Amino acid sequence: MLHTLDIAGMVCPNNVFLAPMAGYTNYPFREMCRALGAGLTFTEMVSAKGLHYKSEETKQLLLCGEESPKAAQIFGSDPGVMREACESEALKDFDLIDINMGCPMPKIVKNGEGSALMENFPLAEKVISACAKSGKRISVKFRIGTDGAHKCAAEFAKLCEGAGACLITVHGRTRDKIYAGPPDYAEIAAAKAAVRIPVVANGGIWSLKDAERMTERTGADGVMIARAALYRPTVFCEFTGEAEPPLFALFERELEETRRLYGDRFALVFMRKMAAFYLKGRHGSARGKQRLFATQSVGELSLLARELLAPEK
Repeated sequence: MLHTLDIAGMVCPNNVFLAPMAGYTNYPFREMCRALGAGLTFTEMVSAKGLHYKSEETKQLLLCGEESPKAAQIFGSDPGVMREACESEALKDFDLIDINMGCPMPKIVKNGEGSALMENFPLAEKVISACAKSGKRISVKFRIGTDGAHKCAAEFAKLCEGAGACLITVHGRTRDKIYAGPPDYAEIAAAKAAVRIPVVANGGIWSLKDAERMTERTGADGVMIARAALYRPTVFCEFTGEAEPPLFALFERELEETRRLYGDRFALVFMRKMAAFYLKGRHGSARGKQRLFATQSVGELSLLARELLAPEK
């Protein structure tokens, strides 16, 4: 199923992407996944208002390097502010700007952002159109609807294409399901059939087998992997056929890069969480997580992770 994907002249080396995940897809994690085989990675979702008010914390989410291609995800509901974000210096190095219209979290939805825009087609269209006028490549990530009685993947896909998006990613669950339950293949297939631009499918993809099932049933041009990468970033190696590097070695490199970019305190807190993800399914993982969260320094965390993440015999 692996092949290159052309998105309005931006050629991705393959069609298996890393999803934007708030609180997790910082630069070191994205770079690790890219090195392991992800064809495109996305930043955490970035507030357009945060960029408007020149929030340094918001800008930190956009740290990147010389990798290419690369994508950022933004969210907001004010067309003017969203266009301003796309034209900003902070996003100038990104080849693709993705608009989040799928986030189900109440604090986002209550502000009329994320998946709330799926309930306001006219405003969603204005937001996408305004962003497209920036001259940047624009994609949209959305869900198949708000609940089982209000599915609209095909209609929303057409809206996105008509407003100027050059790619859509469809999360195959409704907003009320959050991340639970199987993806709705029929709705994703309907979205794919409704447009001519590339369609990437998201939701419930934990392995190569899951991805193959997804593309076979939906006709999607590619897949986007989210939580599976948090637990096992080497999942991308299943697609490329490359040998999986030792997990503890990947962790140590990620820890050092996170420390270099964000400092010791952030690295300790963030990488304790990542090590806990990487422990999933291992013998003694519950006790291992307790030990991880008791560490008080980056050095202590590094030594413990080497022990806990060593290849199991």
